[in-house]
Amino acid sequence: MSRSRTLVHLLRHGEVDNPQKILYGRLPGYHLSQLGRDMAERVAETVASRPITHLVASPLERAQETAQPASDKLSLPINTDERLIEAGNLFEGLTFGVGDGSLRRPSSWKHLRNPMRPSWGEPYRAIVVRMLAAMADARTAAEGDEALLVSHQLPIWTVRSYVEGRRLWHDPRKRQCTLASLTTFTYEGGRIVSVDYSEPAADLLPGGLAGKKFVAGA
Repeated sequence: MSRSRTLVHLLRHGEVDNPQKILYGRLPGYHLSQLGRDMAERVAETVASRPITHLVASPLERAQETAQPASDKLSLPINTDERLIEAGNLFEGLTFGVGDGSLRRPSSWKHLRNPMRPSWGEPYRAIVVRMLAAMADARTAAEGDEALLVSHQLPIWTVRSYVEGRRLWHDPRKRQCTLASLTTFTYEGGRIVSVDYSEPAADLLPGGLAGKKFVAGA
């Protein structure tokens, strides 16, 4: 019996309107900026001619808004899957980075004791399990064709790292998963046989990020 070939594209959402640079995580109320909407339109134009028969998005606003232009172009409904949501993080709602107030607070230090888990948020392996399950269901729904799933940087990079045999803990600045990028998994039957990466909106990326192998993201 021949095995069917199915492509599952993981699309990272476009730029978010976040002038305060808050780590928004799963918080509601964070929408795409105008540039983010332009990115979503660009991706929709790129995938419009592909045999995509199944469209799914994380429940967060930025993912739903990124999926909408593709929904319009492909004439597909947006299915919502909680398993595609952003990773849980104890620092949601704060600014967080080297040198800022959140990192200096002693109350934060207990959450930073184990970067390999990580101790401040959802375990990497839990992310892998839910993402692989969502991808498998999408593959089944689109069997023989293609599925487009809109998610977030950390979940996409974590499941890609697992599939490609890399360690799950990593430097966030070295994730190859920029805004509005596509990470494509090719399945033969139920087995992933290859992973590809592309940036349909590369020329729209802020700060001269286009063409760089490793990019940082919110």
